[in-house]
Amino acid sequence: MENILLGAVGLTWAIVELTLRVRDRVRGKGGTEGDRGTRRFSGALLMAAVVGAWVLSAVAGRHSPLRVPGLEAAGVVVLFAGVVTRVWAVATLGRSFRTTVEVDVGQAVVTSGPYRWVRHPSYTGLLLAALGLGLGFGTWPGLVLCAVLPVVGLWRRIEVEEAEMTRVLGDAYEAYKGRTKRLVPGLW
Repeated sequence: MENILLGAVGLTWAIVELTLRVRDRVRGKGGTEGDRGTRRFSGALLMAAVVGAWVLSAVAGRHSPLRVPGLEAAGVVVLFAGVVTRVWAVATLGRSFRTTVEVDVGQAVVTSGPYRWVRHPSYTGLLLAALGLGLGFGTWPGLVLCAVLPVVGLWRRIEVEEAEMTRVLGDAYEAYKGRTKRLVPGLW
């Protein structure tokens, strides 16, 4: 049952991501000049983590020492929480959300919804979703891949994005940075 739920929520996540890309194109937004290759890099590492964890799960036997039984249900819950967090962040930003690093001149700093706790809740959602898949696929190496590679991919992207936000939004964004964490409320 957990495998079906994991697949259904994973497919929902993929549809959300595809929809965001299509939405950018339809609106004539989503230029990648400002992101310095970070969308491609972070996306590649995310895909490598998910595909790697899936392959490990597929080749590891039921009684393999790589397998950690009982993580599947937790994986579904964490994956679902990640997708919900991502969608909530996108909905809160509305037309200002893009899959690329772009900030509209005159755009206000959003501090409502999940942005009241962290500066990058859509990335928090991505990281939770990847971690959920790592748990759901049920191997230790797969879990490590899904916990580490997406963070590596987003680290530089967040730096690039925050520099652009500071450049365009100025003191208002600096003040916001001073009172919120990047990805994890109260920690980081």
